[in-house]
Amino acid sequence: MHEVTSLPHAVRSDEHFWIPMSDGVRLAARMWRPTSSDATPVPAVLEYIPYRRRDLTAVRDSLHHPYIAGHGYACVRVDLRGTGDSEGVLVDEYLEREQQDAEEVLAWLADQPWCDGSTAMLGLSWGGFAALQVAARRPPSLGAIVISSFTDDRYGDDFHYMGGCLLSDNLAEAGTMFAFGTCPPDPVVVGERWRRMWRERLEATEPWVLEWLRHQRRDDYWTHASVCDDYTAVRCPVLASSGWADGYSNAVLRVLENLEAPRRGLIGPWSHRYPHMGEPGPAIGYLQEVVRWLDHWLKGVDNGVDAGPSLWAWMQDSVPPSTSYEERPGRWVREDAWPSPGIDPTELPLARYRLGAPGEKVDAESLTLRSPLTTGQFAGKWASYNAPPDLPYDQREEDGGSLVFDSDILTEDVEILGAAEAELELSVTEPVAMVAARLCDVAPDGSATRVTFGLLNLTHRDGHETPREVEPGERCRVRVTLNGVAQVFPAGHRIRLSLSTSYWPLAWPPPRPVLMTVHPEGSSLHLPVRPVPEGETPDPRPFGEPEGAPQIATSRRETPDHRWTVQRDMVDTRSSLEIVKDGGILHFEDIDLDVGRRAYELYESVADDFTSARGRSTWTMRFARGDWSARTETHTSLECTETEFRVYATLDAFEGDERIFSREWSETVPRDHL
Repeated sequence: MHEVTSLPHAVRSDEHFWIPMSDGVRLAARMWRPTSSDATPVPAVLEYIPYRRRDLTAVRDSLHHPYIAGHGYACVRVDLRGTGDSEGVLVDEYLEREQQDAEEVLAWLADQPWCDGSTAMLGLSWGGFAALQVAARRPPSLGAIVISSFTDDRYGDDFHYMGGCLLSDNLAEAGTMFAFGTCPPDPVVVGERWRRMWRERLEATEPWVLEWLRHQRRDDYWTHASVCDDYTAVRCPVLASSGWADGYSNAVLRVLENLEAPRRGLIGPWSHRYPHMGEPGPAIGYLQEVVRWLDHWLKGVDNGVDAGPSLWAWMQDSVPPSTSYEERPGRWVREDAWPSPGIDPTELPLARYRLGAPGEKVDAESLTLRSPLTTGQFAGKWASYNAPPDLPYDQREEDGGSLVFDSDILTEDVEILGAAEAELELSVTEPVAMVAARLCDVAPDGSATRVTFGLLNLTHRDGHETPREVEPGERCRVRVTLNGVAQVFPAGHRIRLSLSTSYWPLAWPPPRPVLMTVHPEGSSLHLPVRPVPEGETPDPRPFGEPEGAPQIATSRRETPDHRWTVQRDMVDTRSSLEIVKDGGILHFEDIDLDVGRRAYELYESVADDFTSARGRSTWTMRFARGDWSARTETHTSLECTETEFRVYATLDAFEGDERIFSREWSETVPRDHL
C-alpha cells in the first residue's frame, strides 16, 4: 500500500471525546478532521462498530480515516454502547437501541460547528450492516453510505443460517462477541469507574449463541433490520463492495438489483477485508473511490461517479486448489446494469454422473447417496479471513462422499457471473435433511477447485418462515442457490456439480444420516453464462494503486500463531478441525498499551454419529499497561442430540492474577426442523 504523507488538507486528531445519548449514556469517539474546518465546516463521516477504536481497530483506522479527513471530511469512529470506552452494555447485535444511538450520533455530528450539516456512514462488516440499516431509517443529515462485506438479510445471508442450515460460524461469531463484549474500558480514558463499567458488562452478558439458537426460522427477530424486506426505505446513494472469497458478496448484487437509490457495486477476489487491504489480491485504490463517491454526493462535485458502470467485478481465472492465495489472477469486467442483459442463463441437464449439454435430452436412472459425516472437512470458512489460510482445499476427497456430475471437456472458455442454481428432483429417507451443492473447476490432472457452493435445509424448501418436514420417500423439487461468483472455466477443463447430504463442520448436520435419491430426469444446473461482449477491451487497471495514511506505531511483544489442522484418528474414528488464531501481543506506542487476543476453535465428530458433532470456541483477551493488567477468558461449547442443542459456556475475568468474576451457563434449546 502506498503511504500518502501529503494530503489536500492538514488534519488534526481528537483522540477522545464523548457523544451524549438521550437516555444519559455517553458514547466514546475519536475524530480526524481538517484544521480548516473550524472556519470552513465540512461533512462528517461516521464509522460505528463495537471493536474498540483505541486498540483493536486502531491500526486499520489509522490508514483510512486520516486519509479521508485529509480530503475534506470530519471522520468519526464511535464505539457502540457497552464496547471500548463507551458507557452502557451491549447485549446483542443490531437492536433498536443501537440504531437509535446511531441516529442520535448523526444528529449530534450534523449540529457541530465544524460540520456543514451533512453526514455519511462508512463501514466493513458490522459497520456496513449498521450503515445500511440506519440508511433505511432515513436520518435527515445522511447523504450517502459506503459499505463493505455486509448483508441486507440477517437470517438467510449472514453467518447464522444459510439456506436454513445452521452454520458453524454462528458459534464462532458468537464466541467472538462473547470475548469483545466483555472487555474492560481503558482506565486512562474513563478513570476509576472502569471497574464498575467492566462489572456492569460482565453481569449483563449472556452468550449470544443462545438467542440465535432460539430463532431457528426467519421470524420477527431476524426481519428486524433486514433491509431486503423493504428496499424502498433506502433513499441515499450507496457504494457497496465485497469479495468473492467473503461470505457477503451476494448482498452487493441484490442491492444493485433492488435499490431505487443511486448505487454502485464493486466485487473483487478478496476475503473479509476492505478493498484497499484486499487479500487475496489485487487490492485496489479503494479510498480514492470512497472520496470520489463522497465528493459527488455530499459536496456536489461533478466527477462522473453517477455515470459509471453499475458493477465492477473481478473475473477470476482458473487456479489450482489452495487454502490461501496472495493474488487471484483475472481481470476486471464491467456491467452497466444489473441484472445484466448480457448474461445468458444456460441450463445443463443432469445425466448419469455427468452434466449434459444445453438442450440435450437425457434419460438416466436415479442415483442414491448417503454422505459420510466427514464430507465438508476441506470446505474452509463460510467467510474467509485469509488468516489462518481458510479457503477450501482440493475437493476430490469431498467428492468421494458426494454425487458428482461432470461436463464434457470444454472446447472453449466458459465464463459465469452471478448465482448458479441446482434444480433438483429428489427424495430422502428422513423428515429432516439437507443438501449441499458445490460447483468446481476440474483441471486435466483431476484436481478440483471449489468455485462456489450453496446449502438448503429441505424442511425450508418452501421458505424460511414456516419449515415443514419432508415425507420420507416422497419426491420433491427444490432449487439450491449457490453464492454468486465471477469465474472462468478454461478450455480443457470440466465443470463439476457435486451434491452431498452433509457439509460438516461448515454447517451443522441433520439429526440422523440421510439417504438421498436424485432423479436426473427432473434435475439440472443453471449457470449465469457471460459471453464476452463483442469488442470488449479489458481495462487492466480501472482503479488506482492502494493508498492510505501512515500507519500508527506498534511493536510486537509476542509473535502471532495461526493454524488450521484437520485430523482423523483411525482408532476411535474421531475427526476434528482445529483452528488457532493467535494475534500474539501488540504494543501500541501512542497509548503505551499491550493487547493480546487468542481464539481457538475445535469442531469434532465420531464416525457417522450425527449427534456426536460438537463445536467449541475459546477466547483470551489481554490488556496491560505498567502495573495494570486485565484479561477475560470465554468458552462456548455447542453439542446436540437428535432433538435439542446443548450450550455450555463460561466467563472468567481477571484483574492482575486475581479472578474478579466467574459465571457458567448450561442450557438446552429444542431443534426446530434442524
